[in-house]
Amino acid sequence: MQLLINIVVYQVCWLACIIGAANSMPLVGVGLTAIAAAYHLYSADRALPEFNLLLIAAVIGAFWDSLLVAMGWLIYPSGTLLEGAAPYWIVALWIAFATTFNVSLRWFKQHLMLGAVFGAIGGPLAFLAGERLGGVEFTNYPAALTALAVGWGILMPAMLLLAQRFNGFDEPLQTATASAQGD
Repeated sequence: MQLLINIVVYQVCWLACIIGAANSMPLVGVGLTAIAAAYHLYSADRALPEFNLLLIAAVIGAFWDSLLVAMGWLIYPSGTLLEGAAPYWIVALWIAFATTFNVSLRWFKQHLMLGAVFGAIGGPLAFLAGERLGGVEFTNYPAALTALAVGWGILMPAMLLLAQRFNGFDEPLQTATASAQGD
């Protein structure tokens, strides 16, 4: 059930962030994402590693999407606090996506190459869907789509590796080892 809830909550956050931004109401998606992140941390066996993962994802996302904006390949319609930087709602979207790494996307951690392919295809497709909904504008399709494919092909497995390190949903290694030795 936790898996299904995680998938649905992420999709709702994604839609709220994109549609909210497209309609000059980016705080709607940010607010929903804050609630989702709080629920995610509450649901975790250990909230601190998950909190760290969400924070790291926010920093990586802010940097990556700001780079795409600075290169002039993407324009966001609302939610930008600093010119040339990613809007705050896209950073929230990174946080929402990070909630999936140790829950619904956890199986990718054992298949990093498949995760890279998923990122290289899924990243650009998500941005294309976001464009159709009015949340982002491409100024140079070939450059933006290439950068998104390459970037997400690298970022997805990198985030999965970070999720292995910052996993609040699995039994800690020390406890698992101790219980296995006690058997």
